[in-house]
Amino acid sequence: MAINNQFGPKGWTPERLGSLTGKTFLITGANTGAGFQATRILLSKGANVVMLNRNPSKSEAAMAQLKSEFGDEAKVSFIQLDLAELASVRRASKEILEKVPKIDALVCNGAIAQIATQQLTVDGFESQLGVNHYGHFLLCGLLFERIEASEGRIVVVSSEGHKMGLKAIQFDDMNWDKNYHPNKVYSQSKLAQMMFAYELQDKIKAAGKNVKVYVCHPGASNTSLIRESASFMTRISWAFMVKIGLAQTAEKGAYPEVMCATEENLKERAYYGPTGIMNFGGPVGEGKLESFVLQKDALTRLWALSEKETAIDWPL
Repeated sequence: MAINNQFGPKGWTPERLGSLTGKTFLITGANTGAGFQATRILLSKGANVVMLNRNPSKSEAAMAQLKSEFGDEAKVSFIQLDLAELASVRRASKEILEKVPKIDALVCNGAIAQIATQQLTVDGFESQLGVNHYGHFLLCGLLFERIEASEGRIVVVSSEGHKMGLKAIQFDDMNWDKNYHPNKVYSQSKLAQMMFAYELQDKIKAAGKNVKVYVCHPGASNTSLIRESASFMTRISWAFMVKIGLAQTAEKGAYPEVMCATEENLKERAYYGPTGIMNFGGPVGEGKLESFVLQKDALTRLWALSEKETAIDWPL
């Protein structure tokens, strides 16, 4: 459901972008799907993009493809980061702080979804929660002061899937040992990301810091998010959606995160993405932010738990 689209009937598109020369963007999961397309769009406007990916060979191939399109002078680089391993997040953050003097926006795009059977990360977290939420929570905390020095932004890429589970965090069993279900667990992980973002907004305001935090979703986009680890029926259902045209292109799926990384005069207490039928596609703008996402006791409880589990004390 759309709320009067401030960008007009066509919604936000990259046509609104001016030159991004001198701007630096970090994107997790940037070698495929919406993250790769966001990188393309930003590079086309002269930005410097640092891809934060798990797989070096795929990252090298992605950079080669981008340089073949934009020329060898394209400002794209890669730092290895595995969101499923907190030690990797810490190593990558250290390298980022050594090599990247300015961060205009950190885009938390990387994700896994619909893992058919329960899997745990090396740190003992349910894998979808570990990658989608805890990995990004730690990354954002470790880079926060560098982002603030640039008066930059954090963009959290969530999903319409956050509405499809319990609509609450299952605090008594975060790993879903008793009732694992791939869809509900994915839903919790994306809800956790949103709750983190809105609690971070409150903490930034209270501390008088200069970082903006925006939340968006890509709609139903034809990316590699639904992988071999999903159940057979999930993969078949997704393939059918793609075949009948319900899933939009990965490029259009990237529009909301690029908008949130660049556009002025956005609301922070908002939820941006496609606003067409079922929010699968259509004009990008502000959608409905559900009240269950903003339950303050859950926001503060999740924040405290996340700091404990990732062993970070945010500089706020």
